[in-house]
This record gives sequence, structure tokens and C-alpha cells, in this order.
Amino acid sequence: MQNEFHSRLLFELSKPGRRAAILPACDVPEKSVTSLLPAEALAEEPLPLPELAESDVVRHFTNLSHRNMSVDTHFYPLGSCTMKYNPKRNERLASLDGFAQIHPYQPENTLQGMLSLLAELGDALAEIAGLHAVSLQPAAGAQGEITALMVAAAYFKHQGQTNRTKVLIPDSAHGTNPASATMAGFKAITVKSNKDGSVQLEDLESKLDDQTAVFMITNPSTLGLFEKQIGKICDRVHEAGGLIYLDGANMNAILGVTRPGDFGADMMHYNLHKTFSGPHGGGGPGAGPIAVRDMLAPYLPSPIIVKKEGKFHLEEDRPLSIGRVRNFFGSIGVLLRAYCYIRTHGPEGLRRVSDHAVLNANYLLAKISEVMPVPQGNRCMHEFVASASRYKSKTGVSAMDLAKRLLDYGFHAPTVYFPLIVPEAMMMEPTETESKETLDRFAEVFTEIMQETPEELHDAPLSTKIRRPNEVKAAREPILQWQRKE
Repeated sequence: MQNEFHSRLLFELSKPGRRAAILPACDVPEKSVTSLLPAEALAEEPLPLPELAESDVVRHFTNLSHRNMSVDTHFYPLGSCTMKYNPKRNERLASLDGFAQIHPYQPENTLQGMLSLLAELGDALAEIAGLHAVSLQPAAGAQGEITALMVAAAYFKHQGQTNRTKVLIPDSAHGTNPASATMAGFKAITVKSNKDGSVQLEDLESKLDDQTAVFMITNPSTLGLFEKQIGKICDRVHEAGGLIYLDGANMNAILGVTRPGDFGADMMHYNLHKTFSGPHGGGGPGAGPIAVRDMLAPYLPSPIIVKKEGKFHLEEDRPLSIGRVRNFFGSIGVLLRAYCYIRTHGPEGLRRVSDHAVLNANYLLAKISEVMPVPQGNRCMHEFVASASRYKSKTGVSAMDLAKRLLDYGFHAPTVYFPLIVPEAMMMEPTETESKETLDRFAEVFTEIMQETPEELHDAPLSTKIRRPNEVKAAREPILQWQRKE
């Protein structure tokens, strides 16, 4: 009851005069404040914040934290998002004073260590991708997508090919792909998939023409499959004069095994916060660097890091560059964690990361497919998509019902209803950091849940602090800020 008391009643506990800290009296004369700031920017009265003792504040937020799921407390089989454990070693290294206490406006000669590290990270990412140049600026995968498409647009414009206005995208793609294409000024065209989840080559060929700028492909795909026709696809697109963009969200399945540049990609993005150890979820931060082939390098965002006469410099004078897409150098904290992760593992270690991610996914697939079909086959890469469609037709229980019930057993729900081409989809990605015992327990619980009554499952979750909210209403009528009740 005490925990519930402090979690619910933060503002109700407020009493005038209570303090968590006593601040010194303001030593700035009032006239100085009013002369420096316009009158309309000054508050007429103090903000209506709660007045509490430090113990009340600490208990409130500590108890709220106990309501959360996190990768440090629970298994997250969240397909397509690679929610894996992040080594604390990388957190410590990225927090060293030499990194955490520098400022991006310092003179370049005082930033040589940081610039050297970032240049080395860029070289490593280029090598892993099999491409030639990297920009570390984009703040997330989606921004990496639009940045790469802006680079493509600048490239075609400089080549005098302004007719190239279409971006082709498979129907199994992440929703950010068509959104990025549209925001970059292109027209998004859907390419159909075969029943096995691969790209329908005939449909792709029918839509290739002199207006094609880019074909965006996620490989391995959101179905957890490696596109076996990738060589033919790249050849067809290149023959039509277009570029291949690889959505690198699933690079954790092929690190050290194959490189996008080697199988035909001209540009790609990484999700460093997923593939290379960084906190992921809760709204950020992220990092989505892009790697490109040499002919696209002049169009990368500026500045870029170059080494001249033994020193590193930020080169701004790049006449073909699309300009900045983010302030300063990018999400430095995430970039540092990725650098530490890559250097810790080395080439052989990164290969083992992918080997174990694929092994875990196939082990869990074998377990889950005993009770729920996986339409696209009995083998996968890093993730797989099961379908609750048949189960729903027999019992009326949906994928959402099953996902909500998993919360009661201490497992985060997998991604549901994506990709759209699989009815009642449940996408599961165990990642390389989970043990066999965890996967066994998850499969056991999943099987047990499917034996429960529809009534129980329709009402799930049953034991969480917050039950099932009205998600449609929450999406249509979001409450995005706290409002004090008078």
C-alpha cells in the first residue's frame, strides 16, 4: 500500500513550504532580469509544481520505475527492433570524463581524440558495409533513410536526371520506408511479395523504368528471410539506372557473414542503437549513420571528418553536399557505445554475434511452430513471423490478446500485426544475448497461454498495474502533457 500511495499521490502530497533542497537567495537584481528578458517571457507567478520532501520525490519515481519493463529486467522478443541487452562496459566507457565533458564548440585542436575515434568508427562501418564513405550525423534509422534518399536526389540532380522521381518498395518493408521516400520528394511505389516473402521479380521488373531512382529493400527482411534473389534484383535495378538502398535495421543477422556493398547495395543505414549496443526504446536517443558507394560520397551531409597533415578537421567546404541533417557531430553517446562494442568484439566476435542471433531465432522458431504456424517456412535469419490467424478463427482470440497475456508472465509482448502481409502477425526476435533457458521458458509460457480460455485472454493483462487501455482512443485523443486539476 505504501508503494501505491507514493506512486499515485505525488501532487496530492504537496504541502506549502516542503522542500527537497534549499536554494540560495537570488543574487541577480530584478532590474537586470527585466532588462535582459522581454516582459512577455517572464512568468507572472511561480509554476504550480508540487512541494515535497526529497524522500517523497525519490519514492515516487522509484516506484514508477518498478512498473516499467526493460531489457535489464525482462525478455523482450520484440521483432524488428532488436531489443537486446546492452553491455554496461560500453555505458561506462562512453561516460568517461574525456568524452562526457567536452563541448562541440571547442577548438578542433582540443577535440583530436574524439575526432580520431569518430573517424575510426566511420572506417569500421564502411568496412562492415562493404561501401566507401560514411556519415555519422543521422540521429536514427528513419533519419538515415531520408538522408540517404536526399543524397540520391542530389546525385541524380547533379547528373541531370531529374526524371527519376520514383522509389520502389516491397510490401513487407518497414513503414518508415515509404514515409521517407515521400518526405524526400519521391513517389513511393509498392512492389509485391511472393508467398514465401521474397520480392516478386516480375512485378519489380514491370515497374522499373527511366523514372526509377531507388529500390529500397530490407535484407534480411522483416519476415526474417534473406532475399535469395538479391543479386538479380540489384542487377535489374542498376540496368534501369537506379540505385539500391538497403534498410540496415537487420544487420545484426549478417555481421561478418556478408556485406551489402558486395551483394549490390549502393547505400544503407545502420541502427547503431540496435545492432551495436545502445539503449533502444523510450523515444531515444538513437544513431542511424549511412554508408554509401564512392560516387555518392560528395553528396553526404557536411561537415565530414578528414585528416590533413596529421590532424583531424571538420571539412565544411563541400559544394555538392546536402548540408547538415543534425546539429554537431551526431548522437555522440550512442556512437561511442557502438565504437566500444565493435572494438571489443573485433571481426570474429561480430561474426559470432550474428551466428548466435540466427541460432537463437531458429531455436525459438522450432519451439513456437509446434503450436502456431510460421507461414514463411521453418528456417529464418534473426527473427520470424508466426500467424495467430488460424487460432483466432477457432477461438476468437487475437494476436493482441496473446501478446497482452504474456505481460502477466513477465515477458514483453512481441511485435504484432506487422508486417501487414501476414494476418494476425506475431514477430519474434530473441537476439543473441538471451540464454536457452529464457527461450525455453518463453516457449513454455506461450504454449500454456494458448490453452487458456478465451474469456481470460480477452481481458488480459490481469495482474499488471495498468490493465488494457483503449488504444484506439489513445491514438486519436492523445494526452501529451500533464494538466493540473483545479
